[in-house]
Parts: sequence; structure tokens; C-alpha cells
Amino acid sequence: MSFGWSLNDVVTQGNKRSKMSHHVPTITSWDINDSLAADFDGSLSGLGSELGTTSYNMSEALLALPVFKSENLDNGFQYILGAATSPAVKLNEETLTYLNQGQSYEIKLKKLGDLSDLQGKYLRSIVKICFHERRLQYMEREQIDSWRTTRPGERILDIDVPLSYGLVDVNIDRERLNGAEFIWDPTKETGVYIRVNCISTEFTAKKHGGEKGVPFRLQVESYSYEGTENKLIHCGSCQIKVFKPKGADRKHKTDREKMEKRTEAEKEKYQPSYECTVLTEVPLEQVTNIATPNVKSPNNSFANLTQSFSDMHAGSPIQKKPSGDDDDDNSSNGGSGSSKKLKSSSSSDDLSTTVSLKGKPLTCDACSVEVTAWLHANRFGSYKQIFQNFSGADLLRLTREDLIQICGLADGIRLNNALQSKAIRPRLIIYVCQESDSVYHALYLEHLTSQELLEKLAKLYNVSGDQIGELYCQGPSGIYVLLNDEVLQNMSEQSRFCVEAMKSETSDQYKVLLKSIS
Repeated sequence: MSFGWSLNDVVTQGNKRSKMSHHVPTITSWDINDSLAADFDGSLSGLGSELGTTSYNMSEALLALPVFKSENLDNGFQYILGAATSPAVKLNEETLTYLNQGQSYEIKLKKLGDLSDLQGKYLRSIVKICFHERRLQYMEREQIDSWRTTRPGERILDIDVPLSYGLVDVNIDRERLNGAEFIWDPTKETGVYIRVNCISTEFTAKKHGGEKGVPFRLQVESYSYEGTENKLIHCGSCQIKVFKPKGADRKHKTDREKMEKRTEAEKEKYQPSYECTVLTEVPLEQVTNIATPNVKSPNNSFANLTQSFSDMHAGSPIQKKPSGDDDDDNSSNGGSGSSKKLKSSSSSDDLSTTVSLKGKPLTCDACSVEVTAWLHANRFGSYKQIFQNFSGADLLRLTREDLIQICGLADGIRLNNALQSKAIRPRLIIYVCQESDSVYHALYLEHLTSQELLEKLAKLYNVSGDQIGELYCQGPSGIYVLLNDEVLQNMSEQSRFCVEAMKSETSDQYKVLLKSIS
């Protein structure tokens, strides 16, 4: 099929009419196909190589969207929640994201623009769950307190510390159940994993079953962190609903099925579903009043964090004092000699404290200073910054799951065992008694050596270990078998023995015989 036409148009110019003749060359279907193919190939140039590479970055793809192109990249931030948006949201409405209760979701944080001025500096961010409805926003404190009474010891929002990356420090306030703080380096790749432990239907007015849950807002606020200044510089949020485990997946499936039943014209009125959720920017004046109570005073736990972490990177595990303080110390103590003596004395005191606290259980009466010393003595020094405001009672109230979340799997289990003063599981337990006594005593052996058994018997009967010469056990037909390490290692678990001491004829020592009791 070919296209060709000749137009004889009448063109009016002023009051004159003239006849124009146009002739367009004939265009074949092959010409159109070739032209379309060339245009199509040109419009897709680079797409294949981009999608084919393994280094494809979703953050960079999202950054190319028009919503980000209109942003001021010098002051912009990018927060991306790793959860899909709902397809059942109209074009003129805000996106809605479904989450499962207790499931960990990633929030990628990125500072846009030039980062040269941020080298060696940190940002403080707060992630929290707020109410979307204005009515519930005014009642937020009452709603959270009511939730606390029904779910004692639980939190609305948790940070999954082991899964998170790029974080410098995490601060989880026990009083603020719906939020948590963390410090991060804007020059490095950063992602924080969160868990929401409440569901949307827990805050509905009437709970008869089948009611719709209230929407929440997931909000991330970022503050500059230079010395004592805590200035809010950016805030982003998105609308979410939280369902019981697997409930979000079922809700997504239901929404997709509803959309499939709509006509093409109706579908055009709805937003497509995206694999991740971009938090939209919130004007700072709308969050200043809310954020101000959460910003801590200069004496908070993060007061000199930038300086202390700079010292850590320089190789010093202890926060350095300003040089002026050292000069004052030297002058007030009569010169460098007195200063050295003072430091040496302080070091020896720290060493003696460490030795005295090593292996000892932490008591609930311990103050925060004693908790810090106990952590250092028991090889938990890297967590002193996190627990610096904890008393002994605060630390002992933490569950095993809490400690794993804060310290990671390995150190969390180790710290829990140390706090609970869990004894090492013995390799062998035997029970002994004297012939004239019907009460047995348990001996817990950890090393399975005859010397260990000798020392435990000596301690049990209040005699010196030197007074026991040799250990025997009674064998078949009443023979005496020398009890060495190998014999002890082959003893049955929870065996019972009667202990008989025999005076040696050649010395003041005793021979101890263990008679088996069946």
C-alpha cells in the first residue's frame, strides 16, 4: 500500500483568492517501516547495555525520574523504602505501601549533590511511625500509651541492627516506642532495616473484626551534626498500612485482581505499582514543632560523637581531650612529671578495676559508670558507647532478642550469657557421699582430669590438696584401679560413688577410693 496525494487548496490572502497546488512524493510502506525502525532504535540506544549490566542501580534509575530532576540536588536527600506500592491508588492521591508486621524492610539513605564538604562529618537521622489522620495525630501520645499497656515490653518500631549497613551508631530510646535514632556517614552507602511491630487495626475506634486499619506515616528526619548543633535539614515520609504476617502480600494480590477486572479507561485513572517506595519531601516548617522535643540537648549521648569517632579512626580507643586541657593538667600538677604519674596511677586503677570485675556478674544496683567498667572488663568494650546511660537494672531487663538486635547474633548471645551468669555446661557430673552419710554432693567436671577431681574432693571435705596422694576407683571383683585422666573420661554420666579415705603407711597423705554404687 502507498500513500500519495495532490492538494488543490484555495488560500485567501486579504480579499484575493489564489489557487495553490501541492505535490508530495509518493511514500511507500517500506520507507515508513525503515524510518520507524531507525527512530525506535535511536530512542532505545543504550537500554540494552544498561539493563544487561550487573551494576544496574535502582537508586540511580529513580533519581532520573522527573520528581527528582526538579529537586535542588545540592540540598536534596533520597530515602527509598524497599516495599512495593499499591496499584489501587488514584493518580491524584498519595502512594500507599503495605507492610507485614515484624518483617524487616530496608530504607536506603542517600545525600544528593556535592559531598566534598561532608568528608569526615556525620548526620543524625530519626526514623519513626506517625499517624496519617489528623484526628489521631492530636491523640498520638494517648494512643501510644494505650498500646504500651496492651503490649508491655514491646516497641512499635525497631531497627534491625545486624541487617543494617553504613551506620555509625544506633540509639533506641525505651520511652519513644515509635521511633529510633541513628548516626550515618553521608559519603558512604547506607541502609537501615526497620521492623514495624504494630498493625493498623490496633488503632481503629471499634474492633469488631473486618474493619479497615488506620494508615500510618513512615517518616525520616535528618539533622546536621556539627558539635552541639542539631539543625533539621530534611524530612521525607510516605503513607503505609501494616498487616499481620503475610497480610500485605494478600492485600497486594487482592488489589491486582481488582485492577485486572477494570476497563482500560478506568485503569488509566490509577497509578502503576512500583517495586519500591520513594519517600516524598515534607516542608520543614511542618515537622519542626514535632521534631524539637526529640532533639537532645548538647549533653546528650551523641554530644561529641563526631570527635570520638574521628579519634577511633585515628587508632585511639579513648576519646581525646583538646590540647588545651592537657596543658592545664600539666600546669596544675606541677609539670610533666606529675602529669605522667597521674596518668600512670589512673591506668593502674583502670587495670585493677578490670581485673576485679572480670567474670563477676553484673548486679541490678550497678550505676552507669559501673556498667561501662563491667562491659570493658568482660570484652564488650565496643558497646560502651551504646550502653553508656544504662544502669545495671536497665541492662538486665533486656531480653536475649533485644541484645541480639543491638549487638548482633554472636555478641548478643555472649552478652546475654554473661548477664545471666550462665555457668559453663559441665562435661561430666558425678555424685559422691561418705559411707556414714546418705546425702550426696554433685561434682561438676569441666576438664575431665584427675587433678581437677582431686581438687574438687579436697575442697568438698575441707582438706588440702597435698593431703590426697592418689585416687582409685573400685573395679570388678573389688580391685583397685588407678583413677587417671583416661579412666575419668570413660566414666558414665551421673555415676554415684561412696568416698573412702585410707591413710598411707609411708607418708601423711591419704589414698582416696571411689566405690561405685549401683
